[in-house]
Amino acid sequence: MSDSNLQSALSNPQNLGEMADADAVGTVGSPDCGDMVRMWLKYKDKDGKKVIDKASFQSFGCQTAIAVASLATELIRGKTKEEALLMSAEELSAPLGPLPPMKIHCGQMVEGALKAALEAEQGTSSAHMSAPSHIGPTLADSLNAAGKTAGKIKIVLQTS
Repeated sequence: MSDSNLQSALSNPQNLGEMADADAVGTVGSPDCGDMVRMWLKYKDKDGKKVIDKASFQSFGCQTAIAVASLATELIRGKTKEEALLMSAEELSAPLGPLPPMKIHCGQMVEGALKAALEAEQGTSSAHMSAPSHIGPTLADSLNAAGKTAGKIKIVLQTS
């Protein structure tokens, strides 16, 4: 993994935060272990095709997951649902270079959140889907609730 690419993605993450008017939301991960990624998607019509106009994310977990999610939200812009569904974790994290074996799951979590959001919009079911943020809890709410029952999670917001 290229340290300069990772540092660049971390120092200026793109599309970080909730999207109030999202067409679809997908979440993957577990509040029990603390690694979670939630992705929001907004579509538009372009030349008679429905394409991803905007994507945003929240990530609780390692810095690699934040970097991959940031890159992924840029890579999927302008793609159709079908094109985005075909993207693998390796493609979504490619700008960072090969991920070390212990960080491959970070790319897989981002891929899972993206696919959960794409499936949610299509109306199919997925074990990792969640309700849109205006209907259900936020990712921080999910982690805080898990922390109250498990006693293992502490959320520390960091500023650059």
